[in-house]
Parts: sequence; C-alpha cells; structure tokens
Amino acid sequence: MATLFSSHGMAVTQAHDVQGDLKLAADVIVIGSGAGGAVVAYELAKAGRSVLVFEAGPYVPSASFTEDFADAMDTLYAERGTQANVDGDLLVLQGRCVGGSTVVNGCVAFRTPDHVLRRWQNEFGLTDLTMEALTPHFEKVEKHLHIQRNGAHEINANAHAIMRGCEALGVSWQPFERNVKACALTGHCLSGCASDRKQSMLVTYLPWAISHGARLFSDTRVQRIVSSVGRVEGVLAEVIDPATGQIKGRIQATAKQVIVAAGAIQSPLLLQRSGLANGSAQLGKNFACHPSTMVVAEYAERIDSWAGALLGIYIDEWAHPDRGGFLLEAGGAGPVELSGVTDPGTGIAYMNYMQRVGHLAGLVTLIHDRGVGRIEAKDDHYQIHYRLSDEDFAHMLAAIRAAAQVHFAAGALRVYLPTVQQNILTPGDDINAVLATIRNQPHTFRMVSYHPQGTCRMGSDPAQSVVGPSGETHEVKGLFVADASIFPTSVVVNPQVTVYALASYIAEGILSGTTA
Repeated sequence: MATLFSSHGMAVTQAHDVQGDLKLAADVIVIGSGAGGAVVAYELAKAGRSVLVFEAGPYVPSASFTEDFADAMDTLYAERGTQANVDGDLLVLQGRCVGGSTVVNGCVAFRTPDHVLRRWQNEFGLTDLTMEALTPHFEKVEKHLHIQRNGAHEINANAHAIMRGCEALGVSWQPFERNVKACALTGHCLSGCASDRKQSMLVTYLPWAISHGARLFSDTRVQRIVSSVGRVEGVLAEVIDPATGQIKGRIQATAKQVIVAAGAIQSPLLLQRSGLANGSAQLGKNFACHPSTMVVAEYAERIDSWAGALLGIYIDEWAHPDRGGFLLEAGGAGPVELSGVTDPGTGIAYMNYMQRVGHLAGLVTLIHDRGVGRIEAKDDHYQIHYRLSDEDFAHMLAAIRAAAQVHFAAGALRVYLPTVQQNILTPGDDINAVLATIRNQPHTFRMVSYHPQGTCRMGSDPAQSVVGPSGETHEVKGLFVADASIFPTSVVVNPQVTVYALASYIAEGILSGTTA
C-alpha cells in the first residue's frame, strides 16, 4: 500500500521535492490529473498496474482555498484565468492544478444525452458507444462521486425566481444533479471547495489511485511523447518551480501505455509537439466549447444570487437540437463578478448598479456549438482560434431571447443583455427588434467557456479522426487519449460526467486486453 498522505497533504511529488534529473519506469503513464486522467489512473492502479501521473499545474490542497475568486483565478486556473481566443472575446476557463477543472467547476453532472450518442454512432462509426454500454460506467462514477439531484434546500432565491418565470410560461425545468456530498451551500464552487464537499478528483479518484500505488507528480510538464516503430515508449518531462519558473529536473519515463488527458487545448498541443497522431490532419481541429453568456436581470425583491448552492435548476425546454440546442442554467455570481458580466457604466451609474447588486439574478446560456474552432501551436505559446458560426450565432440569440423572456415572466424590472455595448431591456420593449440589431462579429457578446471539447476527435475512420473507438490513437499503439478532446461533437450539456464515463470505458478496454 502506498503512502497516501504527507506533511503537506496528499502524497504528491512537487517541484520542491525534486533535485536533479529522474529516470522512471511504469506500466502506464497518465498525463493530466483532471476528470479523465484521474479516473484512468485509479482504475488501472486498482487493477495492479504501476501508474505514474504527471500534472503540469501545482498541488493546492483544499485547506489553502481562500474562497476568493480573484485568488483562485491566479492559483488554480490556466493562464491565471486569462486564457482566451485570438479575438479576445471568449474567456476559456480551465483548471490548471492537481484535479484539473473538477476542482473549479460548478459540480453540474449530466449523463451524455442519448441523441448525442446516436449521432456519434451514425456519423462517426462509434457503434459500441451506446447508452446501454455506457450505463454501467455512468452508474459507477455517479455512485463514487455521490451524484444526486438537488434537494429543496439547495435551490436558492436566484433559482426560485427562474422557476417562477418558467411556471408562468409553461416552460420545462429540472433540478440539477451535482457531485456534492452534504453541500455547505457557500456558493464558492468556482474557487475550489474549501470544505471538501465537492467530490472533485482532488478528494476522490486521485487519493484512491495513490492508495493503490500510483505516483503523482505536480509541477511537471510533459514536453514530448516518445515512440518508435508505431508504438509508444514513454515521455520526456520537465519539473518546473511554479514560483520561479526554473527547471528543477528533467524526467525520462518509460511505459508500455501512455494516456493523454491534458484537456482539449493541451492534449492536441502535446501530440503536435511530439509529431504524433495527425495522419488525418484533424488534430487540434473541431474545437467546441459551449460558449456561454450570463443574462442578468434586476428584481424588486432581494435575490443575493451568491447565497446558497451556485447552481440550483436548469431549463431543458430547448435542450434538444430540434428545439433549439441550448440549455439555460440558473446560476448566481458574487457582487464583483456581476459587475463584470454586464456594462454597469462608471461613476454614479456604477454606484447605482452596485447598490442594487443584491437584487440581480443570473441565467446562463449554454449553446450546442458546431466545433468550428482549432488549437494551434504558435512559437512558444498557442492560439485558440474560435468565432461563432452564423448558425451558432442564431442559436446564441435564441438562447438570450428565451432567457430574457423567462426573466420578464418572473417579474424582472429590467434585463441586461450580455453584449459588450450596453443593452438594457424593460418589460415593454420588443426583444426581437433589439436582438435584430445585433450582428455576428467579434466583441459582440461577453462570452466565457468552462467546457472546451473536440480537437482529438474519436471515430472509426482513421482518415477523419485522431483516436479510434477504444481511445487509442490510430497511428501509435499504446497511446491513448481520455479527456473531452475525444468528443466527436459538442455534448450540449456540462461534460464532466461524459469524460468520467469515457475514461472508465477506455480503462476497461485496456484492462480487458482488447487494446494495446
């Protein structure tokens, strides 16, 4: 049995523990410790495989979480929370720490919609990825992560206002299911859960993997995957001091299998640096991200949208692509964040807005985008090329229209459209006329994404995809990808459970011997 804890918390080898170069060997190397990497590491370690996990980000134990969003952005997020597309109008937020984005997400847990799986089967040859085949994996991770539907006490005033609007319009809504155990209702999910109630990889699969012998290295950036004659051999990595940026040591690690789980941005970049898995020319392409906006409204009553569970209910009326292809999620935010998702003005206008901040409620739009973006290495950095297609722009407008209608049906006094140029609607305004003046061009909307997907597309045809149905790359035996980058299309809903289930499915295939 491995040592599970150390003086600083979980047994993680950090930069300050490394003095000089290392040569390591294992059965399996896992790159990334988020939703995909943690699940694969646990399943393989539990089965007796020796496992090394390399995480580029730092190890930040829950005891260090401050519940301050600005501090969390600086310590837990990729690029300190500034990662954006080339145009600069889409903020792409990802965790960059031990546990990855599971540490900083909103806990929302959806199974992959069946219509999405059917499309993957029909269009991408993934005939084994049926709901029947994945259900055991969904059930397993849901049990492990305590995924349950929100109770009445977990639905705050923000959500209740949205429920009122839905009832007035006859619109369908549902309580969220979340991976939370006895939620403390602090509303700080996006800053990490200081009470360990969020069942992230930081407090579940990673310590479980370590208990079965897995070794976890933080501050460790894999530079290149090494292969020979079409078979993976290992990786070359650098351990970097997060405080100084200095290289503390280099790692040469060998393994029969390497699982890339660095996320939909870093996974294709690593494969590009390694010169691997791009025979289809699809590597880095098909980037989707559920670009989201927050439609904020002011109510006469006090809302305090930051109080209680961050996310209480969602509107599924338009979730199916045939009905619109978007979700609306009742989500709150803190006072500072609420000043950033609208244009509150300056001076007296700003003061007036902030005096009413406790009366604001949020409704987040989440569209099923078409995967038109790409990730590209650029000098020593990288670029996210992403603009809304005309079709996605139309769906974005439809989602904003629906959100405004729900707010007004709930009795909102005014609605702040999520446009860069200030647009404030009142109940008597013609919503359609206002939206008709908005054009599809950069810097139109205030957009954010927590859900990067695609870029290492899964499919049966090597000419059209990066990995096959087992998660193994078409061109290199023993090299797998197990994160949201393998999604053939956007999944419409929050993707973490899809990643967990696919990672479990891929691990099962590896253990069964049906893959390399």
